[in-house]
Amino acid sequence: MNKKLSAKTDEVSRRDFIKTSAAAGVATLLSGTGTVFAQRPKKMRVCLLGCGGRGRDALKNCLEAAKHIGLELEVVGTADWFKDRAMQAGKDHNVPESRCFYGGDCYKKLFETNADVVVTATPPSFRPVHLEAAINAGKHVFMEKPVAVDPPGARRIIQAGELAKQKGLAVVAGTQRRHQANYLRNAYAIKAGAIGKIVGGCIWWCGGALWYKTKGQGESDADYMVRNWVSFAEMSGDHIVEQHVHNIDIANWFIGHPPTTALGFGGRARRKTGDQFDFFSIDLDYGDGCRIHSMCRQVDGTDGGVREFFTGTEGTTWGDGGLKPAKEKDIKIPDFPEYGGPYVQEHVDLLNSILAEKPLNEARNVAESTMTAIMGRISAYTGKLVRWSDLTENKESPWYNLTLKPSAEDFEKGEVVAPPDDVVSVPGTGERRG
Repeated sequence: MNKKLSAKTDEVSRRDFIKTSAAAGVATLLSGTGTVFAQRPKKMRVCLLGCGGRGRDALKNCLEAAKHIGLELEVVGTADWFKDRAMQAGKDHNVPESRCFYGGDCYKKLFETNADVVVTATPPSFRPVHLEAAINAGKHVFMEKPVAVDPPGARRIIQAGELAKQKGLAVVAGTQRRHQANYLRNAYAIKAGAIGKIVGGCIWWCGGALWYKTKGQGESDADYMVRNWVSFAEMSGDHIVEQHVHNIDIANWFIGHPPTTALGFGGRARRKTGDQFDFFSIDLDYGDGCRIHSMCRQVDGTDGGVREFFTGTEGTTWGDGGLKPAKEKDIKIPDFPEYGGPYVQEHVDLLNSILAEKPLNEARNVAESTMTAIMGRISAYTGKLVRWSDLTENKESPWYNLTLKPSAEDFEKGEVVAPPDDVVSVPGTGERRG
């Protein structure tokens, strides 16, 4: 996208836009390379909660970001449900075994260390409990997306985010597109009126099936569900929540608010293990005549696509570029820093915001995008129209207090009973069938 669209428009200044985007908010503090012009400590401490592949990579991203901005970042603790993972991650970063924790309460021990920042990438069902505990312990947090699997969990994230604001703590989520330069440029242009008001669009995450695990002989239900978490809605929220949340987040961001209703369908054709659907198709009504078609699929041998497309009253755009205004406008789009790709830049923004004592807080954004995906999942599972208010305000709604079990607390108490494999919700019946 060109950094300048010809003719004159100054109704939205760079300062105004930066106020609307947590990631861009840091841009006022940055030089071209992302360096903060302020007094700052030379060293901070970080710990890792969730030592699977994504967690280990997120910690590497955080360490690379620290190196880029001239900050020494020491890893002081690791924690995971499984002992071997916690110990291996600790060994990789010279953490003593005494500070490598495992089991259902590992996060409590981890947060007793002197870490300044927590990187957390546990299964999504654990994140509301873990964020609350981290904020209560006075830690800044990077947490992977999505951040909940049910409405009460998403509301807990919002509440924890508000507490973080009161305590001056940063919360950055793994919705890395909000830190990606081409998305930030497009968001800026849209906010400045480049395509007018968004009135419709499509968002996709369609690809092949993910990995899955079968239950081992003698393996506990708890170990099985944690090891096979991408197959259980109780652990991941289903793939509309766990994966497609990225695209939903862009729709919410560009439009400026979550949808008012969701109505859709989905089904299961080939999946093995767990209780998730293979595909979803959801109509998201954002009100005022704006509707977005949300589509996601995890089926091998099918055509894929991970994109967003929006139609405005004065033009069209893809999420990450391809802006086509219907008429010429003079919108000067600023440069947005992006070092090492968005997965590193989100940590650059997190650390810089801490050092500048202007902590980013993305808890509400990611919770609302997670809640939007949950709303779509509930509609597909039940065949019913689901309202935003059903999940956020209407305590008489059957979905307001919908809690997927086993919960994070059940894992901590040792009270885990896994749902049966290959038994799923049947829309319109209120039943689950194999």
